[in-house]
Amino acid sequence: MTEYVQVVTTTDSEHAAAELARGVVGARLGACVQVVPIRSFFRWQGGVQDEQEWQLQIKTTRERVTELREHLGTRHNYDVPEIIVTPIVTGDEQYLSWVEEETNP
Repeated sequence: MTEYVQVVTTTDSEHAAAELARGVVGARLGACVQVVPIRSFFRWQGGVQDEQEWQLQIKTTRERVTELREHLGTRHNYDVPEIIVTPIVTGDEQYLSWVEEETNP
């Protein structure tokens, strides 16, 4: 049985987010990538940061996660990119079938 996940990462510009999204979908590592502007507060290098970021929400299968993480790791512009994987417990069966089809290498 296929397991589905959503992978989240952030980056510092809309252009960088679009490049990552195109690469992920083009490589069939994610069926869909939604890019959302966000404001992030975080501690980095001893100080609290307040930054505009773009969050990528990537729909994929658990089977593709390792390759997706490697892909993001080599193309990401952050020293320590956020890459968080969350299981999709349930969803529309047609949508999830589409995710599986579009991420099949």
